[in-house]
Amino acid sequence: MIEEPYRWVEAIANRGEYIETQLAAGSPIAAVGYRDGILFLTLGRSRQKLFEIYDRIAMGAIGHPGDIERLRMAAIELASAEGFTRSAADVSLRRLAHYSLSPVLKTAFEQVYGAPYLARLLFAEIGAKPEADLFLRLEYDGAIATNSATFAQKRQDFGAISGTPQSTELMETFLRAEHSAGATFERALKVGLDAWTVGHLALGDGGVKELPVRDKIVAERKERLRAAGVEAAILERDDKVAIRYRALTEAEIRSALGD
Repeated sequence: MIEEPYRWVEAIANRGEYIETQLAAGSPIAAVGYRDGILFLTLGRSRQKLFEIYDRIAMGAIGHPGDIERLRMAAIELASAEGFTRSAADVSLRRLAHYSLSPVLKTAFEQVYGAPYLARLLFAEIGAKPEADLFLRLEYDGAIATNSATFAQKRQDFGAISGTPQSTELMETFLRAEHSAGATFERALKVGLDAWTVGHLALGDGGVKELPVRDKIVAERKERLRAAGVEAAILERDDKVAIRYRALTEAEIRSALGD
C-alpha cells in the first residue's frame, strides 16, 4: 500500500514526458495585441489551428486534431450556455478556463488509466482597450498562465505557445523586447511572424537555445514564408459589432507584409 502513491507519481511523470514528446513538433502560435485588436498567427500547410470560440474570444491550439476538436467544442458549448443563461457580456475567458476547461484537463491528465488530452491551447479575449486584453495559455495538465502583472513581472500584451517549453520561452523573450501594444497592424504582423520564426528555430534537438541574431530570423522567416502558408485571424476592438473574430485572407497578409 505504501508504494501506491509513488507509483502514481511515477506514472504521472511518465505521462507528462509522453505528452511533451507528442507535442514537440507542434508549430508555434503567436497572439499579439495591437492598436485596433489582437492578431493570432501561425504557419503551416493544411490543418487549421486558429478558431473562434465566442464573441470576444479566440483560440489557437497545437496537438492531436481529435483532442483539439473536443476541447474546442467544449469551450464553444460552455461559452454559449453562459451567454444564453446570462448574457453575452457575462461570458468571460477567466471563468471559462479556470472553472471549466482547466478542471477537465487536470482530471484527464491525472486519471492514469484513461487517455489524456494531447493539446496545448492559447486563448485571447479582446478588451475595450489594449490594457484590458487577456492572453491565457492552458496546458494539457490544466495549468494556466496569463499575461497579468505580478510582483516580479509587468503585464504582457501578447501570448505564445509552441511544441516545447523552451521554444515558448524564447518566443516570449523576443516579444517582450520587440512588441508594443500600440503597434499598427502591419508592425504587429511582422513582429508576430518573427516570434513564430524564433519559436520554430528553437524546436528539435538541434534547436537554438538563445535568441538568434536579427539576420538569421529574417532569413528563416523569408524561407518559411516561401514554403508554407500563413494562417491568421484578428479579434477587432470595434465595439459596434458583436462578433469580433475575422480570419484573414492570404492576400491581406501578403499586402500587409509588402509582398
